[in-house]
Amino acid sequence: MAPVNSRQAAVVDPILSTHARGYRNTEFVAQMLFPRATVPNRSMRQLKFGKESFRLLNTKRAPGSNVKRIQYGYASDAISLVQDALEGIVPIEHQQEAMSVPGFDLGAGAVNMVLDAIDLGLEYECATMARNTANYAASNKVTLTTTARWTQSASTPIDDIKDGNEAIRRMTGRYANTLILGPNAKNALTGHASIKDQFKYTSAQSITLAMLAALLELENVICGKAVYLPETALDTAAATDVWGDDAILAYVPKGGNYQVPSYGYTYELAGYPLVEQPYYSRETKSWIYPTTVERRPYILGADAGFLFTNAGQG
Repeated sequence: MAPVNSRQAAVVDPILSTHARGYRNTEFVAQMLFPRATVPNRSMRQLKFGKESFRLLNTKRAPGSNVKRIQYGYASDAISLVQDALEGIVPIEHQQEAMSVPGFDLGAGAVNMVLDAIDLGLEYECATMARNTANYAASNKVTLTTTARWTQSASTPIDDIKDGNEAIRRMTGRYANTLILGPNAKNALTGHASIKDQFKYTSAQSITLAMLAALLELENVICGKAVYLPETALDTAAATDVWGDDAILAYVPKGGNYQVPSYGYTYELAGYPLVEQPYYSRETKSWIYPTTVERRPYILGADAGFLFTNAGQG
């Protein structure tokens, strides 16, 4: 048998792979806490940062003495990427010409459906990590109880968020720029009397997330709207909020450069998501679109985050 050349071995659909890399479901917000950072290979190590950037150093030097040195970050644990793979189906009944390869629109729709399913898993994983109190120092978390919950009129959410922001600044030298809210926490803030009072002289009929961001001096205030059902749940079962009743305040730099200090990152292997060329399944009389991602989220700087547990609980 003749060896397979590079052209024959090419099984990746370049158009759909490019589409997949640019596709984002706007209902998912995990990337606001764990921005995607492309890594060149699977053998990378996490780059973590110490307190060097705001440690007061004695940089004075006597003639002939050695110059003091400072290290930019350090290699930590190895990155362990996880592969997720799923296939989208386009039945021939959905094609105008039953025996022709589906066009870009049908193929893109199948890939989008697959990516939405895989990204929901990533959203859930990120939310679970961000909402886990064990991932934070005592100074960077608070469980709101009874009248302290933001659903209660006696609570002080503006002061709570400012205190959380100060805790982040004291640990990192930076103020937070992002606040992720579960739906109930979002409703509690926008409906809270103390926050409504800040806008009583405006003409706005309802308080928006942009208004909240301006009030709290944050770049981003986002509501995590996603819900999920366990894989074996009945269609009649009620879905659960991915972000629960919690709120997460964090400093996250712009862009996907993993060499910048951040609350967290989602490391993603270069070249992924990857969409293989579709193949025809006689059993289902459908075109199949295999799609693969290789990535994993990590909290790298928990000091750059502050967790409010039960903020939106009634």
